[in-house]
Amino acid sequence: MLDFAVRRGIFYPVGNVIRKKNETMKISTKGRYGLRVLIDLATHDPGKPRMLKDIAQSQQISDKYISRLVIDLRRAKLIRSVRGVNGGFYLAKLPEEITLLEILETMEGPISVVDCVHSPEKCKRQALCPARDVWTELNEGIRELTRNITLDDILNAYRKRNAELGISDYCI
Repeated sequence: MLDFAVRRGIFYPVGNVIRKKNETMKISTKGRYGLRVLIDLATHDPGKPRMLKDIAQSQQISDKYISRLVIDLRRAKLIRSVRGVNGGFYLAKLPEEITLLEILETMEGPISVVDCVHSPEKCKRQALCPARDVWTELNEGIRELTRNITLDDILNAYRKRNAELGISDYCI
């Protein structure tokens, strides 16, 4: 069983994590920008749909790229759209009902630190592999952590940090 230390609400594996120089586990641009779109919508008037060009401008992301992101976010029922002159996008759920896990899996697909965790059939050794249990437990730890972080938690942490720094505007 893996041991985790918790600092500031974040799980860290205890012990050495061996990694080649410049190799990191990463969340893609699609995942990061998808979260930014949701944060943008959550920080603006919920009664007024937000136009794609306004989101793009405030987040400094191209309209074209955001238009692809909102397709996945709509399909996952995280956002809704309104057509017309006063149209745009708004959150389909309250920020406290949207988890980081839901956002990441919408944008990235299932979280899996190694292929054999999500798709055991891809590995001929999966039944005999002693490392698979470690990867499965690590994967579940990441899923549990992200399942327990909501969009509202992210917004509250951001607002608290900015209040402490005396910053009142929003930009990620």
